[in-house]
Amino acid sequence: MPSRRTFILGAVAAGALAGGGLATVSFRKSLTAAEDRVSVGSSTFEASYGTMEWAEAGTGTPLLMIHGTGGGFDQGLAFGRRLSAGGFRVIAPSRFGYLRSDYPDDPSSARQADVFVELLDHLGIDRIPIVGGSAGALSAIEFAIRHPDRCSGLIALVPATYAPERPSLWQMTRWQERLMRAMLEWDSLFWAALNVSPDTMIGTMLATDPALVAAASADEKARVHEILSIIQPLSRRSRGLMNDARLASDPAPSDLRRISAPTLAISVEDDRFGTADAARYLAREVAGARLVIYPQGGHVWVGHDEQLAAEIAAFVRSLG
Repeated sequence: MPSRRTFILGAVAAGALAGGGLATVSFRKSLTAAEDRVSVGSSTFEASYGTMEWAEAGTGTPLLMIHGTGGGFDQGLAFGRRLSAGGFRVIAPSRFGYLRSDYPDDPSSARQADVFVELLDHLGIDRIPIVGGSAGALSAIEFAIRHPDRCSGLIALVPATYAPERPSLWQMTRWQERLMRAMLEWDSLFWAALNVSPDTMIGTMLATDPALVAAASADEKARVHEILSIIQPLSRRSRGLMNDARLASDPAPSDLRRISAPTLAISVEDDRFGTADAARYLAREVAGARLVIYPQGGHVWVGHDEQLAAEIAAFVRSLG
């Protein structure tokens, strides 16, 4: 999944560079703004594996928001913006290898779930509902399985997780992995692709039909383009992206029947990453799980952001 997007990204950007050269001044301004944005608003603590970063917004019921591929604390806060404005304390960590969070020897989803417990201990929080978006659903599910005493509810949002019906999206050779790693270190490639062919980026990076975005409201268009722009600076997220490429492109099955927390699975039928299949499988395997599938909206649920936030808010409030 992430690897295929990166190859297309590189091809588009290379064409842009060959066709007319990079607008150096604009690129440098954009990169500086991105660096400035991620340098404020978050905190760190020393976990068992090294430094972990997190940020929070809002007050009220705590909610752990786990970002997807290409994210970090900033993407988590963006995903949870309506919730933090509506009576929830959204806590958004940066997963392994993203921004200021270190990358351990064991970067598995299970290990990441264990470190979420360390974050809760640091914050003095006993139990919490967890939202895992896209590749972030992998570690959110492991959190519910491995730490049922700390998980009061599980929300799997467009989950890039295992389902028998969901085909493997990409298998990298060693050469492809090296190429992907090199491109992820080059911020100018991403910037060029984003500026030259935003529709291609929406279709590949966000697995969403660009026509849906073109027909959406101004607010939804802005939200989608924010999700893309948040990925900058790409090089500060490269290790996390590589890890997600390994974990989420061909995810291993989890023992879903061990999940005892109330569970909500949300996806969109036309998500090009096939997460609707994963959401249905999760709902089948977890006793009493609630399933919500929107017919259209792609991987970033275009046209359903307000509805989706209300669904999550109602579910969390029902936990008492």
